[in-house]
Amino acid sequence: MFVTLAALTVLTTTDSAAKAEELARGAVEARLAACAQISAPVTSVYHWQNAIETSEEWQILFKTTEACYEALESHLLAHHDYDTPEIIATPVVRGSAAYLEWIAAQTTATAQ
Repeated sequence: MFVTLAALTVLTTTDSAAKAEELARGAVEARLAACAQISAPVTSVYHWQNAIETSEEWQILFKTTEACYEALESHLLAHHDYDTPEIIATPVVRGSAAYLEWIAAQTTATAQ
């Protein structure tokens, strides 16, 4: 069944498993995301301060709603130690009704 509940996945990265778990747990505890999945290690290659850098990072994928995005972004910026953390939101185009309803029910915008 096709259901649209304005769900998003939000991606960020950090440089250690401990920091990734802290960011993930904090967002879920604050009900800014229903779930956060940590994947690692990944290798990132990027321009930074006029040089090409390569680093090992941990990706965190948050499942949330559009209504919670601003608060989740603010939370990540406040708790992240990168100068310019990657924070990228992608809309969920399709998903199972039960899972999308679960995301909505677990986040602040609808859980209160």
